[in-house]
Amino acid sequence: MNLVRCDAVEPQPWRNGGGLTRELLAWPARDDWALRLSVADIRADGPFSAFPGVDRWFAVIEGHGVLLGLPEGRRSVEIEDAPLPFRGEAAPQCELLDGPTRDLNLMIRRDAGRAAMQRAQAGEDFTTRARFRALFTADALMLQIDGSDALRLPAFALAWDASTAHGRWRVAAETPVRALWIHFEPRPA
Repeated sequence: MNLVRCDAVEPQPWRNGGGLTRELLAWPARDDWALRLSVADIRADGPFSAFPGVDRWFAVIEGHGVLLGLPEGRRSVEIEDAPLPFRGEAAPQCELLDGPTRDLNLMIRRDAGRAAMQRAQAGEDFTTRARFRALFTADALMLQIDGSDALRLPAFALAWDASTAHGRWRVAAETPVRALWIHFEPRPA
């Protein structure tokens, strides 16, 4: 199991000055990634960067949310909403709904495989046959894997594993949590 804490990653300013990004993971290699996970602090309205050939997932983890101008129309994304998938070419205009937000971004090179991101529910199992799986949490919580002793995860941390395609992961909590499951299946070489 690998663990990355947001506060251990140096934030990088956006080229347009509208926010900061902390790259939590570029897998399998930083210079040649198939999957990239980052946390962004959006401080001002402005466009997202274009990423041709990349599929994106976007979820609000703190703040009131954003309004994104996508090719199919404007779309509000708030903290309780399901993660929003869109094509990286879209480079949507982003408007803050009521002040700064913090967001989780998943990017996948389209030719590298398929991925998804979904809200985690306390006490529900997460199983997948995908090679890569992860849990990002904005709240401190306990992660239980295959019924073993639970791992304590701090707030704003990413736990990931690329070696087990099976098994049951569970957020061991009794109250709602701000957490997201991520899974990725690379295309065969």
